[in-house]
Amino acid sequence: MKNNNQNNYNEDSIKSLDWKEHIRLRPGMYIGKLGDGSSIDDGIYILLKEIVDNSIDEYVMGFGKRIDIKVNDNSVIVRDYGRGIPLKKVEDCVSKINTGGKYDSSAFKKSVGLNGVGTKAVNALSDEFDIQSFRDNKGVKLTFSKGIKINEENITGKSIRNGTRVRFIPDNDIFNKYRFIDEYVENQILYYVYLNSGLVINYNDKKFTSKEGLKDLLLKNTENQKVSYPIIHLKGDDIEVAITHGFQYGEEYYSFVNGQNTSHGGTHLAAFREAIVRTVRDYYKKDFDASDIRASIIATISLRIQNPIFESQTKTRLGSTDMNDKGLTVRVFINEFIKNNLDDYLHKNPDTADLLLKRILLSEKERKDLAGIKKIANQRAKTANLHNKKLRDCKLHYNDHKINDEQKLSTSIFITEGDSASGSITKSRNVQNQAVFSLRGKPLNSFGLTKKIVYENEEFNLLQHALNIEDGLDNLRYNQIIIATDADVDGMHIRLLLLTFFLQFYPKLVRNGHLFILKTPLFRVRNNKKTIYAYNDFEKNKAIDELGKNYEITRFKGLGEISPSEFKNFINKNIKLEPVIYKGNTSIHDVLSYYMGKNTQDRQRFIIDNLKLEDTL
Repeated sequence: MKNNNQNNYNEDSIKSLDWKEHIRLRPGMYIGKLGDGSSIDDGIYILLKEIVDNSIDEYVMGFGKRIDIKVNDNSVIVRDYGRGIPLKKVEDCVSKINTGGKYDSSAFKKSVGLNGVGTKAVNALSDEFDIQSFRDNKGVKLTFSKGIKINEENITGKSIRNGTRVRFIPDNDIFNKYRFIDEYVENQILYYVYLNSGLVINYNDKKFTSKEGLKDLLLKNTENQKVSYPIIHLKGDDIEVAITHGFQYGEEYYSFVNGQNTSHGGTHLAAFREAIVRTVRDYYKKDFDASDIRASIIATISLRIQNPIFESQTKTRLGSTDMNDKGLTVRVFINEFIKNNLDDYLHKNPDTADLLLKRILLSEKERKDLAGIKKIANQRAKTANLHNKKLRDCKLHYNDHKINDEQKLSTSIFITEGDSASGSITKSRNVQNQAVFSLRGKPLNSFGLTKKIVYENEEFNLLQHALNIEDGLDNLRYNQIIIATDADVDGMHIRLLLLTFFLQFYPKLVRNGHLFILKTPLFRVRNNKKTIYAYNDFEKNKAIDELGKNYEITRFKGLGEISPSEFKNFINKNIKLEPVIYKGNTSIHDVLSYYMGKNTQDRQRFIIDNLKLEDTL
C-alpha cells in the first residue's frame, strides 16, 4: 500500500524561498565554499571583496580616491568617499536581489558586479550588518541581522563626507570559528591598488597605493629573484600588461578583468599567451616552440570589458568572447594590442630584445636536454596511473568545469607517509572530495637540484602527475594540498622535504594558497563519560582540569595510532589546517637555504619570519 503522504502533492507542497533564505540555505552558490579563513578562497574573504568591489567601482567612475578598511577581531568596516547610494534606494540595494546601479552601462561601463547579488549575500550571511550612505550632508543608516531589517535612522550633519560605510560581522553559525588572516587581506588590497593607480587604501592604519600599476605588481613579486630583462610595461585603452622572464620553473601569470582577479584565467589569458608567442616569432622571424617563448615568463594582464561574463559567481574565470557590443572580440583586441605595442617596444629597446632572445634559447636548450628523460618518465607515470597504489583518488576534481564552485573548492589531497597513516586517512576520508597520496618514506631532498630530478625520481614524478601540474596550475586536480605527517622529528623532516619540493619547482602553488599542514591532536584525554582531544600541552592541561581525577591520557606519536573511526572527526568539516603562507618579498633560494642547508641554528627563527604556518585555532 502506498504511503498517503506521497500522494499529498498539492499547492501546499510548492514553496518559494525569499532572497535571504535561499542565500543562507545555499551559500555556496553565491560565495563558493564557506571555510574558516584558513584558505585564501574561503567565504569570509569573498564577503569582504564584494563590499570593496562596490567602492572600487566608484573610484573607477571617478569618485572617491580613498577607501578605509578596518578588520578588528571578526568585525569588518569599509568606508569609501564616492557618491554614496541614493538614500531612498539603500534598502533595495542591500536586500533585493537583482537590484543595483550597474545594469545601465552608461553609469557603470566596465564594473564587476553586474547581477546585484554581492552585497545582498554579505547581508544575508552576516550576524550583524549595517550600511550608511551619505549624500549632500544627509544620510541614512540601516541595520540588519541575517538579512532581516532591524532598524533605520536618518543622519544629518554638515561635516559628513559623501560616500558609503558598511560594517558586517559574518554569521558564526555559517562560518564556523572563522578568522581573517592579515596576509590574505593585504594580498587582496595590493591587487586593488595595482589595478587602480592613484587609489589609496588604508587597511588597519597601513597605507597601500601604487604609482605604476601592474609594473609595481611584478616589481614586488620579483624583487628578490633574478629576472632576464627589465619589466616591459605597456598600457592602452582598456588594457594594461607587464612582462618579464625569470628563472623559475613554469609560467606565472596574474590576470584581471574589470579589477577582478581571474585566478583561473579564461579567454583573455588564452589570447594573451597566444599573442606573446605570435609577436615574438614575428619579431625574431624564427618559428620558436611556444613553450620555449613562455617558459619562466612572469606576466600580468588587466582588461576592462563591457558586461563581462564569468563562468561562476566567484568570478575567477572569464567566459566572455566579446569586448563590447560592437563585435570586437577579446582575442582580436589583445592580439592587435600586443602585436603593435610589444613589437614596437622590442624595436626601441634592442638590449631588452637581445636578453629576451637569450632567455628563449636557454629554455630551448633546457627543454631538449629534458626531452629524453621526460618521455620515459611520463610513460612510466602513465603505466603507474593505471594501477597506482600511491594515489587513492576521489570523485570530484578542482579542474572539472562541470561541477560548481563549492564542490571544486572542497577538493583536497592528503600527502602522507607510510601504510599505517595513509590507511587511517583512506578509511576515514570522504571519497567524494578527499584523495590520498602515500609516500613510501622520506622524499629526496631536492634543494639545489634541477627540474630533471622531478622526472628522474619516480615518487616526485608520480606526485606531479597526481596533482596534474606538469604544465602549470591551469589543470590542478585538487584545491587543497595537505601535508599530513606525524608530529615528531621524522614527520617534521618530511614536511620540510615536501615544502622544499613545492617551493623550488611549484612556488605558485604556495603563493596561491593551495598548500596546508594538517593539524591532528597530540593527546586524547578521557574518562568514562567524556573524551577530549588536545592539540598542545595547554589544551591537554585544560582537559585534565575539566575531567578531574579519574582520567587517562593517550599520546599520539603518529597518525597511524589514531583509529579510522577517530580520524574521521579530524578531517571532516571541523578539519584544522595551517596554511603555508609564503611572503613573496623573500628569496625562495634564501628560504630553502635555511630549510635544507647547514644553518641549523638559524632555521627555526628564519622559518618563523619568512614562511608562516598560520595557526587557525
